[in-house]
Amino acid sequence: MISHPLAELISYLDTLPEPHILCDRDYRILAANKAYRRNYGGGHAIVGQTCYAVSHRYPAPCDKAGETCPLKQSLASGQRERVLHLHHTPEGEAYVNIELAPVRNAQGEIAYFVEKMETLGVSQGLPDARALVGRAPAFRRMLELVARVAPSDATVMLQGESGTGKELVAKAIHDASRRASRPFVAVDCSGLTETLFESELFGHEKGSFTGAASRRIGLVEAASGGTLFLDELGDIPLGLQVKLLRLLETGTFRRVGASDFLKADVRLISATHRNLRAMISEGRFRQDLYYRLNTFPIHLPALRERIEDVPLLVEALLARVAPGRSLHLSEEALACLMAYDYPGNVRELRNVLERATLLCDGDVILPEHLPPELIHGGDPATRSGGPVVVARTLEDIEDEALRRRLAAHHGNRKSLAAELGISERTLYRRLQRIREKNEIGSVT
Repeated sequence: MISHPLAELISYLDTLPEPHILCDRDYRILAANKAYRRNYGGGHAIVGQTCYAVSHRYPAPCDKAGETCPLKQSLASGQRERVLHLHHTPEGEAYVNIELAPVRNAQGEIAYFVEKMETLGVSQGLPDARALVGRAPAFRRMLELVARVAPSDATVMLQGESGTGKELVAKAIHDASRRASRPFVAVDCSGLTETLFESELFGHEKGSFTGAASRRIGLVEAASGGTLFLDELGDIPLGLQVKLLRLLETGTFRRVGASDFLKADVRLISATHRNLRAMISEGRFRQDLYYRLNTFPIHLPALRERIEDVPLLVEALLARVAPGRSLHLSEEALACLMAYDYPGNVRELRNVLERATLLCDGDVILPEHLPPELIHGGDPATRSGGPVVVARTLEDIEDEALRRRLAAHHGNRKSLAAELGISERTLYRRLQRIREKNEIGSVT
């Protein structure tokens, strides 16, 4: 029988617009409000089931299956906890922000937990033509930081190799922020002279320089109320860096040729693939500006660091580069893509797929539709003038990658399962199958 105070709590949760559930210490769902039943229920009975079974289809709590369990964390800390999880929803899997708060009884002991959920609409665990796509541990770590910083106005610096999707991540941060309805303005900082860059960024007054026939609004003003994204930050001229620093420190700027300062209301996100610390030591980048821009750094993983996401990315990218066509890759072609290192990252994968769609007349992309450097790693000795034959299957390549990761974890299945985001039981079955193929020795 639910006590009176608990009944009042359940009644209160039902009035909240965000999805909420009430759980006990044994992970059982005691109540789910209307918003949760509408967004995540799918018409199924929820009360009485465990939260991990409903959200993840797991047979055991999240921490036993390689996930971070907010309930276990809250029991240990006695405080509110936040995590990002990949949840099952009626529309498929989606990344969900979870905020869990403990509820204490009259004796001061934690007896229940209130869990609030908010779908992170900018990313998916399944192929989606519009969202960031991925399931790999490196991708999920990056996404957790995006989810953390997006609701704030903190200055963000995106760091990573060219082609990793820094502008997409910047737009995702904007779309998940309170500024989402306001402009998102991207500025390419490369290839502009100092005078032209200053005019582009801050605008200019009529007659302020030769060719300035009228007043021009700069990109800082154009982004008012929204987000200004500075791409290739390391290319900003040294002389202009002090003016950018003033914008960050005072929130004001001045058009070229003007005497009055204007107030700026923008959130600043920057991105670079350069080593800014090295540039500071060489006198090519201001240290004070670096520390102002680097409030919340986020590393974007290279595609080779999340190679297991290639099949998801392929499906999403094909929908973008060849809309209306029902294209898919043969197993041999996908094996080629999985074996490649991608120095150009996701941008290179997109270009490879766009080329393949132009060469493919049917519905199946074959190895011969791929660039030569993707076939056997581009080794000319393995190519011939006839059809390309790929010796290894996709399963072989995945097995090899799993062996490498297991070696990196010194044979520890538990830590490897946590990195991969799967249960230890699932990992054990996979390793057992590989052992039966005599492709791996004993594991501990």
